[in-house]
Amino acid sequence: MVKRSKRYRKALESVVKTPLSLADAVKALESLPKAGFDETVELALNLNVDPKQSNQMVRGTVRLPNGSGKKVRVIVFTENPDVALKAGADKAGYEDLIKEVVDGWLDFDVAIATTSAMKEVRKVARVLGPKGLMPNPKSGTVTDDVEKAINEVKAGRVEFKVDKTANISVVVGKRSFPADKLAENAKTVLENIVAARPEGIKGTFIKSISISSSMSPSVKIALGEAVQ
Repeated sequence: MVKRSKRYRKALESVVKTPLSLADAVKALESLPKAGFDETVELALNLNVDPKQSNQMVRGTVRLPNGSGKKVRVIVFTENPDVALKAGADKAGYEDLIKEVVDGWLDFDVAIATTSAMKEVRKVARVLGPKGLMPNPKSGTVTDDVEKAINEVKAGRVEFKVDKTANISVVVGKRSFPADKLAENAKTVLENIVAARPEGIKGTFIKSISISSSMSPSVKIALGEAVQ
């Protein structure tokens, strides 16, 4: 049995069990006791899809209008590392950087690669893939416009991808964000996930929605907030 803190148990007792509007859910979350650090806020969804079917995969990227509040560490696999570093990359390189990753270095949040570098970068797919760090054209991390990709990621572009249990969890900000800014970010994420609905899905697409912070219980959000 997972042992919960006294603060968590107290918060759980005050959480409304019925689904709320997005705005009210964010306000309810903000009313809960806070941890001693600026907690990350995430939106969680359970979808009516079968992730084992390739035509039911749900993934994409979304730029949060108010940023994520997180300092994102970005590396770039490129034959021109100086260009990437000047554009704001935390680290850049080609064969040397690939070797570091192969040797176990994974101290970054997002990896970007130029199209020409991908031939070699594929060699580390077994290392980066399971961590969700492999550059991918669908997420905008395989590109020749390195400067644009770096700026978007650092400004608050987040990726969403359904997991093996048909769940999606996406960062939408920090507890320190004003309620309206968090709600706007969450709404933007919802709209993008709905837009990524596979064509073959009949009936309900989103089965449940909730919002929570790093150390808080979840607050349920009414399905009507996502136009399906």
